[in-house]
Amino acid sequence: MTRDIADIRRDYEGGRLEEDQVPDQPLSLFDEWLALALESEGDDGNVMTLATADSQGMPHARVVLLKDFSEQGLVFYTNYQSHKGSELANVPHAALVFWWPSLGRQVRVEGPVEQVSDAESDAYFASRPRASQLGAWVATQSVVIPGRNWLEEREQRFQRAYEGQEIERPGHWGGYRVVPEMIEFWQGQPSRLHDRIRYERRANTWSHFRLAP
Repeated sequence: MTRDIADIRRDYEGGRLEEDQVPDQPLSLFDEWLALALESEGDDGNVMTLATADSQGMPHARVVLLKDFSEQGLVFYTNYQSHKGSELANVPHAALVFWWPSLGRQVRVEGPVEQVSDAESDAYFASRPRASQLGAWVATQSVVIPGRNWLEEREQRFQRAYEGQEIERPGHWGGYRVVPEMIEFWQGQPSRLHDRIRYERRANTWSHFRLAP
């Protein structure tokens, strides 16, 4: 690498985030920010980092896609038998981070995690492209495999098995909902004097306050 990463700098500039002007409920502000992110970041606007912990307390993070959200929580889909699925089975709490560089904005979410209903998983699975539906059967996620050819041969077998048929959702695949207890909104500002507004929920009531950058 020829560039010294220690010298990389970016001075942020964005609209002010004032604690007396934000809504009482964080999901309405998240809705507004996500809509802008989908315009400015395109198909990457719903990308988020998911952090979980294993039974020994070791953290693990990876990028997943937000597929739904409401006052009940934020939803993503995956293989329940994957590493993250095993971690969530043992420690059903997670953290999410959204980073939208074009806006100089970040959102952090923390809270317990629950599986969504079978009906919700079925409905989302039915909406996926057929290739993605097959992929849920093909990919035994996080398992060591001998090579790329193994995946391609397995895909061909499932294509033949489901030829001319609807593809049912695998029982090992479905959705998780992160139920937020903390949501923090970060707006980059000049001179590293960033705006941070944190919401916390206690007994189903939200409060919010400003944090130092």
